[in-house]
Amino acid sequence: MRFMVLVKANRDTEAGVLPTAQELADMGRYNEELAEAGMLLAAEGLQPTAKGARIRFDGDRRTVTDGPFAETGELLAGFWILRAESKEEVVAWVSRAPFKEGEVEIRQVFELEDFPADVLPPEEAERERALRHDLAAGTEG
Repeated sequence: MRFMVLVKANRDTEAGVLPTAQELADMGRYNEELAEAGMLLAAEGLQPTAKGARIRFDGDRRTVTDGPFAETGELLAGFWILRAESKEEVVAWVSRAPFKEGEVEIRQVFELEDFPADVLPPEEAERERALRHDLAAGTEG
């Protein structure tokens, strides 16, 4: 199973305040532990929303809004994608993250096997599987 761990933003991350050298070193060691355990698939920090945009969909209409966005409680500052046997395993690992404050959210990622054949027919599942394989290999379609 794969899980996405969403790191919530705060005033500092939205202001573009970078972590200290010590915080980066601590996070680097933690990420190395995740990698050594065979769990780490990806881990990235995100730039502040001032450098981003949102697109709202309403039928055929698209509305683009440039950042920054005010609701920091709903914003993300980074993420991990982890492979684990259970949500409980992810909770145990993420509880060890070197954060002093803040909040993270853990969400399981849908796998192709989660969709019944009447929703995702075998030929579509195979096409998606091939795409994911190509992406993992660093190539396109």
